[in-house]
This record gives sequence, structure tokens and C-alpha cells, in this order.
Amino acid sequence: STQSTWGVWERGTFNGAPQKADEFLQFHVGDMVTSLQKTELTPGGQEVLLFTTIMGSVGCMVPMQTRDDADFFQLLEMHLRQESPPLCGRDHQSYRSSYFPQKDVIDGDFCEMFTTLPYAKQRAIADELDRSPEDVCKRLEEMRHKIM
Repeated sequence: STQSTWGVWERGTFNGAPQKADEFLQFHVGDMVTSLQKTELTPGGQEVLLFTTIMGSVGCMVPMQTRDDADFFQLLEMHLRQESPPLCGRDHQSYRSSYFPQKDVIDGDFCEMFTTLPYAKQRAIADELDRSPEDVCKRLEEMRHKIM
């Protein structure tokens, strides 16, 4: 029988799982994920990992297409952490790393907060990135349009 040729992990014996996933990022979304689907939100659009949570939130993980995009948004997130402290006093990085250290993820919701900052703070962050606030807003909008 073919059953006898399967590995222990393929049969589910000794707590082995027949379906395994590779862990390549870690990020606390703030709730328990109940659904995870690889999909395109628009025909011919970029593939994303779409997730829903037990409290009804919907989110997506979007792979960065270029190293330039990843570096830009990583720097933006870093400068936002410095220029815009949290209201409740809890560090953003420690929240996103509640259970495991955040790994290889840029928080898009946090980067979107750039547009809600006063212009003086936007200008200070944009100067650190060697760009204008309008250029930063344009990059955020371009990333949004890649998804939807």
C-alpha cells in the first residue's frame, strides 16, 4: 500500500502535519487570524495575502516589488516612530512584537499615518528621507493603487 511509504509527518503520526507552511515573516496583527487567502484584489493586480480576524478586521500582506520600495518604507516607518509617539505610551514596535519579534514586515497602516501628521512634522520626516512631503504621499498612494 502507498500508506506504508509515506513519511511519519505525512501520515500525521506523532503530531506531524501533512500540510506545512514556511515561516518567513512575523507580525502581530492585534487579533486572532481566522482566514488567510492568497489572492489578487483586482484582475491582473499584484498578489497579496488577504486575512480576516475573529473581530472582523480585514488586512493584507503585500510583498515589496523592489528593494528601493522596501528601504523607503522601512525608513519612513522608523522616522514615524521617532516623530510621532503613540497616544497611550506603548511603543509601536513592542506592540507589533507582542508574541514574537517583528520580522521582515513594514506596517502599512502605520506608514499611512504620515498623511494625518501636521505639515511641520511631515516636512521634518520628508527632509530626513531627502524628499518632499508630497513625494512621500505620492509613494504611499502608488503603493495603495498597486493593491486596489
